[in-house]
Amino acid sequence: MSRPDPYTGEPPGWDRPERRVALPWPEPELEAGQWNSRPAAGPEVYAEPRTRPDAQPHLADPYAERDRPARPDDRPPAPDGPVRHENGAGPIRYENGDGPVRHDDDAGFPTVQLAPIGADLGPDPVTEPTPPAGRRPKGRRRASADRPATHQVGTGRAGRNLPAAIGVGLSLGALIVVPLVFYPLAFLVVVAAAVAVGIWEMARAVRRSGAHPPLVPLIAGGVLTIGLAWFAGPDALSLGLLVTVLGTMIWRLGDGPAGFQRDLTAATLIAVYVPFLGGFAALLAAAPDDGPLRILVTLVAVVLSDTGGYAAGVSFGRRPMAPSISPKKSWEGFAGSVTAAALGSAVLLWVLLDVAPWWGALFGVAVSVAAVLGDLAESMIKRDLGVKDMSNLLPGHGGLMDRLDSILFALPTAYLLLVIFVPVVG
Repeated sequence: MSRPDPYTGEPPGWDRPERRVALPWPEPELEAGQWNSRPAAGPEVYAEPRTRPDAQPHLADPYAERDRPARPDDRPPAPDGPVRHENGAGPIRYENGDGPVRHDDDAGFPTVQLAPIGADLGPDPVTEPTPPAGRRPKGRRRASADRPATHQVGTGRAGRNLPAAIGVGLSLGALIVVPLVFYPLAFLVVVAAAVAVGIWEMARAVRRSGAHPPLVPLIAGGVLTIGLAWFAGPDALSLGLLVTVLGTMIWRLGDGPAGFQRDLTAATLIAVYVPFLGGFAALLAAAPDDGPLRILVTLVAVVLSDTGGYAAGVSFGRRPMAPSISPKKSWEGFAGSVTAAALGSAVLLWVLLDVAPWWGALFGVAVSVAAVLGDLAESMIKRDLGVKDMSNLLPGHGGLMDRLDSILFALPTAYLLLVIFVPVVG
């Protein structure tokens, strides 16, 4: 015998399945009293709303709270502060530190008045959380009597550490002047060492572009070029460059054909830029009788050019000279370089080499222009290679090549002009 339908109480018919349909809740049997079961007949199916014991809060009747009359204890507690009644009854305003809050007696719900437009509401607690009290920003130290505030050394507008730069510059100057005055042959060792370090820095820098020039033949050929220029003159300087390039090419053949053209091009650039141009220092210093004076006036003209350009650029620099190559150089700084070199060279060549002041001024202008061009040339090379300095060998200056860039272009210019202005005797 089939059981009656739990909802209607009717026996199953031919169109009703014999098996009971699964209910949406896991209880297999209905227990009396859990909720109102559907009656067999009647005008109203659900005369009284009832809910299951495990019903979710959001499924409750949304109109129950609205229809319930307000009770006196439903009003939220009043905030601290003075209370003001309007007309003896009706709205009550509470004013505290957070702003006026209005409570309506009819509804019992608070209404916060909006702040005026443009008022400072403080940081947004969602997008800009307030740091916890007692914490200070990361990376800063609270100063006290025992631990005074630390001050970082500024690099200035020129981007240098001036005390270190001045100290290193004076040391390099002494390393050049002392051998020239007391033992000129020792200056040959200084020039050869500077060329070797410059070749190493250049070879190290061009490796960033994928080129690998052989370092051993470049350094050996560079030192040989300086020695030939010192003892045999200008023709031997060209011979030294040729020997350096050929020796580098033969050495590179042992590594195979892969990247040969690229490596040989980089090696040739280094051989011309460092030992060949640096060899003119040996030619100037090796001149009979007044060799040390020639190299001295050339170096002083370069130093005056750099110093005048730096001072004028920092003080009056407004219009950039070559922003895509060297953004810190300005036309005002260039004018300062030319002026300082011209005035100083006019005095030096007149006193030391007995050259007319106007020719000395022309010498200073030419050396200054060549020095600026050399500085721009190395800046273009560094920008192409993606490096800021050739190395960090000299504090406040970068690498040695960062100091030799202007000197290397000024040396052949000074040599040619001094050959005209002061013919070599003997």
